[in-house]
Amino acid sequence: MTRLWGTYQLLLALLVALVAGQHTYKDTDKVLWELKNVSSSSGNVKQCLWFAMQEYNKDSEDKFFFQVVKVLRVQMQVTDRLEYFIDAEISRTNCRKLPNSNENCVVKNTSKLEKRQMCTFCVGALPWHGYFTVMKKQCVDI
Repeated sequence: MTRLWGTYQLLLALLVALVAGQHTYKDTDKVLWELKNVSSSSGNVKQCLWFAMQEYNKDSEDKFFFQVVKVLRVQMQVTDRLEYFIDAEISRTNCRKLPNSNENCVVKNTSKLEKRQMCTFCVGALPWHGYFTVMKKQCVDI
């Protein structure tokens, strides 16, 4: 069943690519496929979450990097792109924001530097073109 679902997603992505390639439109209100739950282990989801966290850390004024602790839910809909809605718990790590310093970061669990947030990221993706954009991000301290 999982293999069939993966094949279905690949065929859908190809269909979207063909449609987007032939008919360029920017109407993100035009939903071609309603929200569906998808696995957080999907390659596209991993790429979107990686991209969202890169953007989060770039925009954050915190002196430390944050990383994902737990993915709670992922949903996807198809418009003129694949849109992933990712609910995740993130936490401050022990890595300061220095060049190339986020390679082996550890989450701060029991210190005064501990900080956790619940975030919802909406990431628009055309993965076959290597295109990702954070359309919306909302985080609250927990």
